Amino acid sequence: MTLAYPMSDPRTARPATALSDAFERLGSRMSYGRDEEIYAQDDEAEMLYRVVRGVVRTSRLTVDGRRQVGDFYYAGDLFGLEPGPDHRFAAEALTDCEIHLVRRSAVRAFAGDAELDRAILEATRQEMERLQEHVVMLGRKSARERVASFLMSLAQRREETHVDLPMGRQDMADYLGLTIETVSRMLTQLQGDDIVEFPSSRRFQVRKWNALEALAA
Repeated sequence: MTLAYPMSDPRTARPATALSDAFERLGSRMSYGRDEEIYAQDDEAEMLYRVVRGVVRTSRLTVDGRRQVGDFYYAGDLFGLEPGPDHRFAAEALTDCEIHLVRRSAVRAFAGDAELDRAILEATRQEMERLQEHVVMLGRKSARERVASFLMSLAQRREETHVDLPMGRQDMADYLGLTIETVSRMLTQLQGDDIVEFPSSRRFQVRKWNALEALAA
């Protein structure tokens, strides 16, 4: 089966070549094992990060000890963008990862490079759009709609009929603001309605794209 994937999701875009070149020229590469911390919540934001290989998860602990997952970043994605001097979220390697790091001061030294400036502006715009979409999802969507939105965004990003789920059910729950039981129940319902199919707990197939898109809208 061949599915036509809408390309309106900003997360399908990858940082521009200028940004990739800047990281190669100015930065260094680090490898992280699964669940290894890349930076902690409230650490000084000295670096910018770009995923070369693997998947990264950002998360924040609330004052009462609950965890909110902020986002998931795939190969080509830029993360660690902050409006202030510190990281508001921690970042961990969800899978084994290779990460490109570059000091903010090194990037600032190239301020005025038109291509690099545009690339960073575009990465920042995408980050803001994802944040706004996440806020709307948490504030206005039902549990079923949240889970559908999450699966749709992953399918759009990977542009494949079969999509790997590197995150577990608890990660999904903490991203969607739901309990793990609710996430599992919604996934079972979507599979029962033949909208998606789960050949394993870490892989799914979209069977009815239009139905999934309608739920996620």
